[in-house]
Amino acid sequence: MEERSLRVYQEKTFFSKLTKTITKLLIPTKIGLNGMLISIKRNNALKAYEAYINSENLNDQQKQESITKKFEDIYALYLESIDKYILDSIYKKVKNETATDFEKNALSQYYVIVHLKETEYLEYKYRKQMYLLNIDYQTVEISGKESLIEKYKELYTYQMESLYKGLLKHYSIKLADNLSSGAKDEVYNKIFSTLEDYIENILPLKMKQDPENKVYQSILDDYQNFERFTVGKLDQNDNIEKNMILLGLSRKLFTHSLPLIVAEQCYEKLLQDTRSLIVDTKVARKQEKAYSLLLSLIEEYDVKLLSTKIYWDKPQAREEYKEFWKEYQEVSKGKNTNYIDYIKEKQILFLKNELKKLRKDLNKHYKIIQFYYNKLVELGAMRVVKNSCQSLGKYTKQKNKIA
Repeated sequence: MEERSLRVYQEKTFFSKLTKTITKLLIPTKIGLNGMLISIKRNNALKAYEAYINSENLNDQQKQESITKKFEDIYALYLESIDKYILDSIYKKVKNETATDFEKNALSQYYVIVHLKETEYLEYKYRKQMYLLNIDYQTVEISGKESLIEKYKELYTYQMESLYKGLLKHYSIKLADNLSSGAKDEVYNKIFSTLEDYIENILPLKMKQDPENKVYQSILDDYQNFERFTVGKLDQNDNIEKNMILLGLSRKLFTHSLPLIVAEQCYEKLLQDTRSLIVDTKVARKQEKAYSLLLSLIEEYDVKLLSTKIYWDKPQAREEYKEFWKEYQEVSKGKNTNYIDYIKEKQILFLKNELKKLRKDLNKHYKIIQFYYNKLVELGAMRVVKNSCQSLGKYTKQKNKIA
């Protein structure tokens, strides 16, 4: 019985190994066939894209629409061919333990995106197209065919920019929904992550394709500043500063996809995160670093963004901002005469304006309000007056007064 059981087990193992070996031998042929089919679809898409771009100058609207429709159909077939490659080839290679780390990671990302289909269909639609294009872009780059790479980059950047804009617009609309605090934070994080992906991976290609573009020239300093945050480990302060730079870049790159009202909410989120960082940090050096970041954020938000705001929901808020703007312009007059005094007066103005906003909810913001009081005392804008009339045990109550 033992001999018979052993023989059966050995035979099963033998045939199992033989089947795996045959499968491994067949897979490269399948991949080669898929690769050839994708190549044909890709070339068709490139030709259709070239015709589509050239059709922009046509006066015949009907012909233009026909060319556009043809490009959209061919582009859809091209994406379907890449999708089929993922399912037919990479899945089989992972299953048979012949996949590379890149292929394993690619399949893992694919399933994460597909998982969105049931709950977030629009996000799924955009992210799947971005994923498939990126997979083939890497394939084209590996080929080393310079003429093909340059042609493909034009189609790739054109489509990717459109997809990123669509995704950001989708997130902007979601923020208008009645979301919980946690759900809103998730959308904010997705906005920052999407901006970072675009600026890190697509923007360099766009800038290289169109170096004379005035928009790209105007953001060059901010882009180089962002590059500092693409290497090394980032702490919370660094992440907030990076997101501040991303928002600044988005105001010129995604004006319509990420409208001012959404950028405003994103800045308010970063301001609140920075305030929390200040009061939660016990190390004086880190607290000062966070405070410096807060001043930069206030200037980005209160000066650069709100000054472009045309429509205000509350007339009172608009009048309050006009008053702040008037004071800011007065302070700015001293920038070229006494720079040190200018920096000091600007800090005082920013902190007083912050206090006006935060005093509306003292219980929620009392820690950061106290920090602002202490800063204003340091700057000579407030003084501490002891009130000896009231005492609580051994502690004497103090009142802060603006000087």
